[in-house]
Amino acid sequence: MKRETLTALNEARGKGRAIVRAVDLATGEEVLIDPASEKSTLGVAAAAAARADQSASVEIEGRSWFLEVYNPPLDLVIIGAVHIAQPLSQMASLTGYRVRIIDPRTAFATVERFPGITLSHDWADEALSKAPLGPRSAVVLLTHDPKLDDPALIMALKSDCFYIGALGSRKTQATRQARMKVQGFGENELTRIRGPVGLNIGARSPAEIAVSILAEMTQILRGPER
Repeated sequence: MKRETLTALNEARGKGRAIVRAVDLATGEEVLIDPASEKSTLGVAAAAAARADQSASVEIEGRSWFLEVYNPPLDLVIIGAVHIAQPLSQMASLTGYRVRIIDPRTAFATVERFPGITLSHDWADEALSKAPLGPRSAVVLLTHDPKLDDPALIMALKSDCFYIGALGSRKTQATRQARMKVQGFGENELTRIRGPVGLNIGARSPAEIAVSILAEMTQILRGPER
């Protein structure tokens, strides 16, 4: 690996950006690819490898390339230390997410209820200013309280996070979107909000709802439309 390649890789990792190192297996030529923006045939293959979190060999236009994926950790931000947050944080941790829960209500966000999970008692906009969202971030809003959810939702819509989910009925979702329109967000931006949150699998219990949320996150993360 060339020194300038290593420097560029370290810079991307420091900024929390995904990057793919493509190596021509015949010549040793190195190409660094931003999988979020490169639209060439090699870039599309690199994006697929990054989406799958899996390095791979590919044949493109008569050349053999090895695509080495450097992805930042998956990041899940849960707004609201409610009952659903307990199984969701555990399940997400098991699937490789770095989980953080944001809730200024200290009686809810406790180490006893969320062992091993990073907790923040800041308001959401403050917490997300300190540790910004990135393209490998997912945000799930669970409080039903606009003064807790909305600051996080605004930060999420301004970011390039890959998933935004919000608990509540279709009526709640419509009201939420109306508040975001007042904040200046347009229809295309508001379609990013998944609400009611999770896949429609008939979930009832907090654990089942957590399964539906994590399933939808996985679908968006791995699906070809990304």
